[in-house]
Amino acid sequence: MKIAIAQLNPTIGDIKNNAKKIIEAAHQAQQQGAELLLTPELSLCGYPPKDLLFRHDFITMMAQELKAIALAIPENITILVGLATINKKAMEKGEKPLHNSVALVQHQEIKQIFHKQLLPNYDVFEEKRYFARGTSPIIFEQNNIKIGVTICEDLWNDELFWGKKNYRTNPLESLHQQNVDLIVNLSASPYVVRKQQLRETMLKYLVNKYQKPIIYVNQIGGNDELIFDGNSFALNKQCQITVRGKNCQSDLFYLEYSPEKKDILLSNIDFAPTEEEEIYQALILGVKDYARKCGFQKAILGLSGGIDSALVAKIAVDALGSENVLGILMPSPYSSESSLIDAQNLAHNLAIETQKILIEPMMNSFDSSLEPIFGDDTFGIAQENLQSRIRGTLLMALANKFGYLLLSTGNKSEMAVGYCTLYGDMNGGLAVIADIPKTKVFALCRWLNNEQEIIPNHILIKPPSAELKPGQKDEDSLPPYPILDDILERYINFHQSEQEIIDSGYDAEIVKQVLRLVVRAEFKRKQAPPVLKITDRAFGTGWKMPIASRW
Repeated sequence: MKIAIAQLNPTIGDIKNNAKKIIEAAHQAQQQGAELLLTPELSLCGYPPKDLLFRHDFITMMAQELKAIALAIPENITILVGLATINKKAMEKGEKPLHNSVALVQHQEIKQIFHKQLLPNYDVFEEKRYFARGTSPIIFEQNNIKIGVTICEDLWNDELFWGKKNYRTNPLESLHQQNVDLIVNLSASPYVVRKQQLRETMLKYLVNKYQKPIIYVNQIGGNDELIFDGNSFALNKQCQITVRGKNCQSDLFYLEYSPEKKDILLSNIDFAPTEEEEIYQALILGVKDYARKCGFQKAILGLSGGIDSALVAKIAVDALGSENVLGILMPSPYSSESSLIDAQNLAHNLAIETQKILIEPMMNSFDSSLEPIFGDDTFGIAQENLQSRIRGTLLMALANKFGYLLLSTGNKSEMAVGYCTLYGDMNGGLAVIADIPKTKVFALCRWLNNEQEIIPNHILIKPPSAELKPGQKDEDSLPPYPILDDILERYINFHQSEQEIIDSGYDAEIVKQVLRLVVRAEFKRKQAPPVLKITDRAFGTGWKMPIASRW
């Protein structure tokens, strides 16, 4: 039996166009001889729909479009469609009003509706806010092949693999007891670094344990801060990857299931990307889809001559095209001539338009207006930050005037310790690299330069500096970035305590300083633009820390 996997890029809430994509995939799959088409979790509305799920008309439209899909697809293909459905027992049982469901459409009829059993409620996931869990094994037959269906988290609860039991039930055990021939998993699994390796390792463990082939189907696309990387794949009973979908691209691809062998047949597969490549492609997709789905065609950003804005500019060019990116140079009296040259060389390498605005006249105007109130001529942090706020205001004015998306260029290290200016360099519609530590920014730029110099080499070798006062360097205020980033990763990603970090070999005063800065900067992070999520712990919807706290 030929099975098609539709790795779709839905726009959240664009139900009619999402349905159109499913219908088109069904026709293409049928023309290629497929008898079964698999689509991702909530493929009809896009994941995550968040509080759109509270809208009755939103749920009603999904039900209507599901009926339209059933009538519009070829008669001789079966499809699985992800959608939210009404929980008919919600009032009776005091449950949530909806289910995260999959519809089985056979012979142009909606035959069954299945419900997700394990509902994640951690990090960016809030499914228990909306959904009641399903309680029955999900099984259907196609060509006398018994197929078990799981929805994303339903696979992620093997006690031996994880060393703990996250949920009371394990849907895979139920399917195993029902002696299914094949297991499919329909997912909307957001990208984080090394997530694909984890998926493959976990599914290989499950295949080996249950001796059942598994097909994993994942959504692709950027939806606000979340990036879905696709990378759908299938495993045969020998734990071999038999087929793999594209990384960060929509795809429609096929596999052959042998009823005689009760297994998936092996075919040629693409190689998985390197870590730098997968991160970079995810960032491109995040920018491209955020712009497209929000109605932007062009982007603007400040070019300082530093490494952060250089990386963001390169990502923007690859996402939107060089003709759609505008770089603004805004030198102050403290900007070095070399930084201006670096910014110009970068713009030349990327073939983007630039404009230059001197900010000294505006600095002088602010100084003269504030001098009677400030009362002295001491140059301090307020005057330093005024430069950043002038630049931020100029960028917002240009973005507002011409309808551009302003890309914020700060990295995760700066965002973590507050080494950024509220209403200044934090301005923007999207924080592109605010989940990328500074050391990883350097690594990505070196990777980009492997074949040719795209990021001017001088940007890579000069000491990082905000250039807000004479001779300023980042390391005047912060530990060296390799030390800072490791401390931050231990604290933010691995939840290590202050003492645990000190015990790992770091100077106690440095650790205390860094953690104080992280706590103090929470008010800035709450006012940051959406941050593209690349790691397990990003400063986005999954980061839920209080501002007023003494911990």
